[in-house]
Amino acid sequence: MKEVTAIIQPVRLGPVRDALSAAGVTGMTVSDARGFGSQGGSTDTYRGVEYAVPYVPKIRIDTVVSDSFLDVTIEAICGAAQTGNVGDGKIWVKDVGAVYRIRTGERDEVALN
Repeated sequence: MKEVTAIIQPVRLGPVRDALSAAGVTGMTVSDARGFGSQGGSTDTYRGVEYAVPYVPKIRIDTVVSDSFLDVTIEAICGAAQTGNVGDGKIWVKDVGAVYRIRTGERDEVALN
């Protein structure tokens, strides 16, 4: 099993959620995040005064999928999140040792569905 974490632009959350649902992903956790990458932040103007915004608002999506479902998940995220502009985001993947469903005690692949 793999944990897939994606950092995306906030405006792309709806399309990414729809793409993951269509691909068969049954659950995810969504969090607000702030950070910077190659874009290095931004500048904004308030009442005619420019100021630096060091961290750009992003959305973090976490989901756990079976090994065989990893490529489908990544393709769904990339296809829906990509705009072709700097700041589209990143995806990283980590190994997961075990998953438990608290309500039933089910474990691993069975607990993912």
